[in-house]
Amino acid sequence: MADVLVTGGAGFIGSWVVDRYVKEGLSVAVVDNLSTGSPENLNPQAKFYEVDITSFRDLEAVFAQEKPHYVNHHAAQINLRRSVEDPIFDASVNILGTLHLLELSVRFGVKRFIFASTGGAIYGEPEKLPVDETAVPAPLSPYGVAKYAVETYLAYYEKVWSLEYVALRYGNVYGPRQNPEGEAGVIAIFSSRLLQGKPCIIFGDGKKTRDYVYVEDIAQANFLALSSPGGVYNLGTGQETSVLELIELLQKIAQQEARFVFGEERKGEVNRIALSFAKARSTLPWSPKVSLEEGMSKTMEWFKNRLL
Repeated sequence: MADVLVTGGAGFIGSWVVDRYVKEGLSVAVVDNLSTGSPENLNPQAKFYEVDITSFRDLEAVFAQEKPHYVNHHAAQINLRRSVEDPIFDASVNILGTLHLLELSVRFGVKRFIFASTGGAIYGEPEKLPVDETAVPAPLSPYGVAKYAVETYLAYYEKVWSLEYVALRYGNVYGPRQNPEGEAGVIAIFSSRLLQGKPCIIFGDGKKTRDYVYVEDIAQANFLALSSPGGVYNLGTGQETSVLELIELLQKIAQQEARFVFGEERKGEVNRIALSFAKARSTLPWSPKVSLEEGMSKTMEWFKNRLL
């Protein structure tokens, strides 16, 4: 039996969450289909099931075996641009896959469901920044729509089935273990390309801003979410950083010049975002500890050790 079942626990963020739980002495079971996760990210003290969340029967067998007290749900179709190209696939994983977990959580008496949502894609173009949780979601991509749909399902399952929930709306999470070959994770992509002497591709004019939050801080929030008041929380720094500013900082940290080229702007992406973490600070209680420069230095060091 497991204290916590973590879906996507072999992935970038999920594996950091598993490590944090294990460090606190919790027993952890991991569900991951390894489509984007990696076996090398798995914590050896966690029990691993190579299972896809779109398979209800396989998930049911895991729940029957582990009977978890908590579910922490990080498994997802994580590529915003793929969601624009193939919204049906995105929904099959991010909505229907999550519903499998919610139904099984009710059936097997799970106490609390922690959900990795998005602050970067759920609000659309907010009227004021940093945006807080009172802003009405207006997502511009199927990925953001799916995350918001799940949050609405969570409210239903709590009201009707008494399943407690916490939805954590992440900013742009970065850090060691992020995949530099994917479409998401500009810091990982740029760090890898810079170290290999390859050009960084900037889509649009480079002035789009994001709120970058270090993965270790996110793992801490997931630990606090086990016992915090329920509800929805933004997890960010409240600071905007443009792509051009990011490249400037990367060059400073790497002490080398970056080559970059400009590409066509992509659909479904917001122009500016920064998340207020005032609610998380007062209620979880959580606040980001790692500055962007410190976090990027740690990330760059990790990539150096792997690539050079």
